[in-house]
Amino acid sequence: MHLKAIGETLVAHCNAGTGREALNTLYAENAVSVEPTAMDEGGSAVTEGLAGINGKHDWWDNAMETHAFTADGPYPHGDDRFAVIFEADVTDKEKDQRFQFKEVAVYTVADGKIVKEEFFFSM
Repeated sequence: MHLKAIGETLVAHCNAGTGREALNTLYAENAVSVEPTAMDEGGSAVTEGLAGINGKHDWWDNAMETHAFTADGPYPHGDDRFAVIFEADVTDKEKDQRFQFKEVAVYTVADGKIVKEEFFFSM
């Protein structure tokens, strides 16, 4: 699959609420996910492997109630990367705290699969 098609397919899945299908069809088994900071104290900002990335999604699905979520893009860069802008309105279930955020994700593609995702957000 070509870079632009991978990006368009990912964005379409994210906007349709079928992000898991994107993970299982667009990502390489050895893909890496990099957050700006560790998601929990003592943890790592880096998650390795498709199973680990699915685990991050499990955590999100259990911890957050999503009220609105949009993906905009893709914005290609060269032959192997594209960016997507995400906006969300969510409630942290444990804290009962609603908040909105916007972040940029940069995806690296090799051999027709996403091999790396990196997230950037305002501090």
